[in-house]
Amino acid sequence: MGIRLRRRAAVHRLRRIVSAGVVLVLVMPAYGCRGELIPPGAPTAWPVAQTRHWQWQWQLSGPLDPTVDAEVFLLDPVATTAAQTAELRSRDRRLICHVYVGSVGSADPDVSRYPEVVRGSTGPRPGSRWLDVRGWDALEPVLADRLRLCRGKGFGAVALADADGYARRTGFPLDFDDQLLFNRRLARLARSLDLSPGLVNDVPQLAALAPDFDFAVNEECVRLGQCAKLLPFADAGKPVFHVEYTGSTDDFCVTTVGYGFASIRKNRTLDAWRSPCPAPAAAAPAPSR
Repeated sequence: MGIRLRRRAAVHRLRRIVSAGVVLVLVMPAYGCRGELIPPGAPTAWPVAQTRHWQWQWQLSGPLDPTVDAEVFLLDPVATTAAQTAELRSRDRRLICHVYVGSVGSADPDVSRYPEVVRGSTGPRPGSRWLDVRGWDALEPVLADRLRLCRGKGFGAVALADADGYARRTGFPLDFDDQLLFNRRLARLARSLDLSPGLVNDVPQLAALAPDFDFAVNEECVRLGQCAKLLPFADAGKPVFHVEYTGSTDDFCVTTVGYGFASIRKNRTLDAWRSPCPAPAAAAPAPSR
């Protein structure tokens, strides 16, 4: 009697194992059909094969619209909540954190951490001041915490803004090499915190910095006649996320899509509204033989 009961228990266990295996086999293909979602602790990857086919959104003001038809979102890390990034990630969106690195605003939560000695002339944003990028020892701890905020909220990439003070009236005698060193340090810092680094504008230095950064964000290269200077990124298979604030997409898309950029028209306030250029159609897979 005991032997028979043990046999029945063994058969029951075997059936449970087989059932679990069937469920696993059925579930695995469903996950395999989804696009790869970058885990929260990993930097965003930018597959070269997809570089010319991204659609993107840049929103720094107004209520976030997570339903925008774009694979890439560039957002403010302070205004964007972890719940919002989680929702976007559930939609397989790639998230870029917008961080000011060459200036500090009077309303920035960490403004008091910047010593007065590194604060210079009036900056590009209302209430902001340029920073002395030569003072890396003073700036690095604050900037590292800004990047950690991005990482903690689920971003996998960071776009470094106001990284061209050497070409502005900052109140400091900054030169090309000072800025180059600072931007390279920032790229290394981002990578050390598992963030993919991108550069906003700083067009004159793009060729020199292309090996250090994974993508570029550009404002108005068509209006300013600078689009060809972004080719070091595009030619290397790195995304170029481009925006124009004036003109018709019917006019500028021909140029920028031809260069391989992901282009949109936006309001200067960078609210939710956007008018995208059509992305080139992806190449059809080769027929099997």
